[in-house]
Amino acid sequence: MVTALLYLLVMAFVGAMLFLAASAVFGRSEELAPLPPGTTLTALPAEGVTGADVEALRFQQTLRGYKASEVDWALSRLGREIDSLREQLAAVEAGSERPGDAS
Repeated sequence: MVTALLYLLVMAFVGAMLFLAASAVFGRSEELAPLPPGTTLTALPAEGVTGADVEALRFQQTLRGYKASEVDWALSRLGREIDSLREQLAAVEAGSERPGDAS
């Protein structure tokens, strides 16, 4: 009888430890309201992103790193900023290379 009680206590303890481990890894099933598509809590200025803005970026951490959607958003935003600056630079260079200009 004592052996059965001991087995029952050990199984309850192991079950509790597994539950706590699973809760720590997967959370408590509480979900926050989803953000609208294409948005994130990570912030960058609408225009004129500077190096300091990029250095100040902080992403939400998840179990295996950073939240992928926030990183993807930031990379997409920085890519658009680079493309915009390259277009402006090309327009300036094209304007200065017009025939007949004295350089």
